[in-house]
Amino acid sequence: MEQDNNSRPLRFALFGNEYQAKKSASVQLVLEGLRRHGAEIYVDKPYYDYLTTGLGMDVRADGLFEGYNFDADYAVSLGGDGTFLKTANRVLVKHTPVIGVNTGRLGFLAEVLPTEFDQALSEIYGGECSFEEHTVIQMETQTDKGDSDALPMEGSPYALNDIAILKRDSASMITIRAFVNGDFLMTYQADGLIVSTPTGSTAYNLSNGGPIIIPQSGSVCITPVAPHSLNVRPIVINDTSVVQLEVESRSHNFLVAVDGRSERFREGTRIVIRKAPYTVRVVKLQSKRYFSILREKLMWGADQRS
Repeated sequence: MEQDNNSRPLRFALFGNEYQAKKSASVQLVLEGLRRHGAEIYVDKPYYDYLTTGLGMDVRADGLFEGYNFDADYAVSLGGDGTFLKTANRVLVKHTPVIGVNTGRLGFLAEVLPTEFDQALSEIYGGECSFEEHTVIQMETQTDKGDSDALPMEGSPYALNDIAILKRDSASMITIRAFVNGDFLMTYQADGLIVSTPTGSTAYNLSNGGPIIIPQSGSVCITPVAPHSLNVRPIVINDTSVVQLEVESRSHNFLVAVDGRSERFREGTRIVIRKAPYTVRVVKLQSKRYFSILREKLMWGADQRS
């Protein structure tokens, strides 16, 4: 999205982590870079209050916004991958490109360092940046009566990373009958089950032995959490598939976590997971490549000897 000199300034919506202390230097780098380029700066109000009251910063913003009430050309996520997920959920329907500025730790999604933000702006204003479309999945519920609800969560039913079915309030495993496009897959006895996008394949999925899936592969992965049988393995399916899950539990309820936002459901509620009609658009620097990020973040080939 290249700016026309005769058009209005580009608008940037800033989202951030309100629990990261001592990050004011990184925030200042971002704000100063935006001002140098003549951008209009709009800040999520809770984050603005944190910066000004909590950190005592002087934040000169062109406006504040709350919830989904904003209009921007780009969204800037300041934090780690958790902040990026929250930002992506806020901009999802608007399809606003997201720049992930990493002030956290690992940073698979928030891959732009604060010191690289100027480079990102130069590529944006020079029309040289690229965009990567990331698949999103959504959950629906069905009751025993066959009723369907596409918006069962108190928050959003959309996940950029994963949707996980998990046990609750008991040390006992849960039983999950899984179907793909109406065909019976298998019955899992486990602590839970993860349905992951390629983006989320390096998150909870990876920590449970699931495979790393490259973006734009057109697939999702079903990975059990601590399965009772060692013969049970993750399976990769096409992302156009519809996954239906039926859960039994000794406590007669279970948790569903959508990108970490969890809610309790009772037995008899079927969970349906499918590809969402939206994608998350991520701004990519020319210097950033997927496999180099994997090597760096997972320390592939690193010599661990002292």
